[in-house]
Amino acid sequence: MSSAGDVIVVGLGGMGSAAAAHLAERGARVLGLDRFGPVHDRGSSHGGSRMTRQSYFEDPAYVPLLLRAYELYERLERDTGLDVVRLCGGLMLGRPESRTVAGALRSARRWDLPYELLDARAIRARFPVFAPRDAEVALYEARAGVLRPEHTVAGHLRIAARAGARLRFEEPVLGWEPYGGGVRVRTGRGTYTAGQLVVCPGAWAPGLLSDLGVPFTVERQVTYWFEPDGGVGPFLPDRHPVWIWEDADDGVQFYGFPALDGPGRGVKAAFFREGGRVCDPEAIDRTVHDGEVARIADRLAARAAGLPGRFVRAATCMYTNTPDEHFVVARHPLHPDVVTVACGFSGHGFKFTPVVGEILADLALTGGTRHPIGLFDPARLPGGEARGRAGGGDPGPAP
Repeated sequence: MSSAGDVIVVGLGGMGSAAAAHLAERGARVLGLDRFGPVHDRGSSHGGSRMTRQSYFEDPAYVPLLLRAYELYERLERDTGLDVVRLCGGLMLGRPESRTVAGALRSARRWDLPYELLDARAIRARFPVFAPRDAEVALYEARAGVLRPEHTVAGHLRIAARAGARLRFEEPVLGWEPYGGGVRVRTGRGTYTAGQLVVCPGAWAPGLLSDLGVPFTVERQVTYWFEPDGGVGPFLPDRHPVWIWEDADDGVQFYGFPALDGPGRGVKAAFFREGGRVCDPEAIDRTVHDGEVARIADRLAARAAGLPGRFVRAATCMYTNTPDEHFVVARHPLHPDVVTVACGFSGHGFKFTPVVGEILADLALTGGTRHPIGLFDPARLPGGEARGRAGGGDPGPAP
């Protein structure tokens, strides 16, 4: 049996890499384990871009965490020299009563965030790519923009390693259990013990954290890139924002980004939740089918001049959803002295990566955090009182 110090972090994607960095910087001896290689594309922390925004339509309770995340992203850029954040502005579009617009407006007003409310005529004048209907409006937020997920993960891994963390890749976790006042973790290569365990399993949460009792649903989603007719000029980040549009006809949300990488790389767009299929992360269909491309192309053609244009490529990722679409970030209810969990980010979690890492380090090292995380307690959910066997149950494959 080999020993690995103070904290074992399982999963080194977005949240796990951030946790490892924060823990190691605070002097903890950290062992990080991941079933894939560093900065991989087999989970949910890839795809070249993620959206960040503060006027958060999901719930105003997220805003304090977002404000801290913005601070930590700036620090990550300073500490690594990597290009992580591009604030190009953001539009939340739809009818005034839509969740996308009304929810964003509620958060902006609750936290006194700067914003502009634009009617359809103002949207067309300021962002001529878009074709809103007369009854549609948009909340514009100048502080919204783009995150680079691969750079974020790479940066946190770099910081963790620089601070002394041991990071082991291509080493799937087979199981874990409380052991001697701490934890024991089994992998295909060996067994490790530590005083604390932090579990950031992504789409492998249903197996690795089965004893939480949370009914996670893993969902296959697809993102698409199109080269606009007439070129990417109108879609460059200095004139084109990130955007989320809630269609008045059917309530479907779809979203997009500026052309971050110039000609030939395309403009990224996707549906938010619409059309997702329940999947197994070990057997996800990574083939993108013609009918899927046609659905998003038709939606874009009705709303954005120059799109869809030429289809460039597509990629699959996974949402790990909770029933209410809020996160799970907490001490494990069955093992509150030794295990901390972060999972169920439900397709909108990446923008919180550095502050979740900070919270996980707080919880693992002190048992508490100054950050407001009551919304993320698994006990809020039916069955979330952590039924099942102690010791991690039958975790199956893990990151």
